[in-house]
Amino acid sequence: MNKTLKISIPILIVVIISVITTTVIMNNNKPQIDPNLTPNSNEQNEEPMNKIYATINNQKLEINLEDNSTAQALKSMLPLNLEMADLNNNEKYTYLDKSLPTNTYAPKHIETGDVMLYGNNCLVIFYESFDTNFEYSPIGHIDNLPSLDTDEITVNLTAE
Repeated sequence: MNKTLKISIPILIVVIISVITTTVIMNNNKPQIDPNLTPNSNEQNEEPMNKIYATINNQKLEINLEDNSTAQALKSMLPLNLEMADLNNNEKYTYLDKSLPTNTYAPKHIETGDVMLYGNNCLVIFYESFDTNFEYSPIGHIDNLPSLDTDEITVNLTAE
């Protein structure tokens, strides 16, 4: 019996060390949850931050923003009330009081509803699709843009 006890104690020690080691490893791999960082139920219902709104001819339209500094700079200027003139029977434009950061590229093709920046302060809403060689900084897009065939329009931009 004494011989059995001598063998059992080292085995017991190895088992205890293994259990402790496994517990420590498992606890270190679990994500630590900070109770101060749990999401507030109101925050979960907030609208995504990548949208702004344009009210044109009493119709509120959603602008889905690009993920870039140009779009964020425009959003930081809101609300804006803009008089936009027509150009080439395919776009409305206005010059902003402030220059925005640019991220220009030549899209080759413009789609109806594209919202872009020409240069560093000319905001453009395209209401007809066409091919182009000009360079723009993308800002966003308006789905289902209604006809904008009048000479001048008023556009209210908000972040609501």
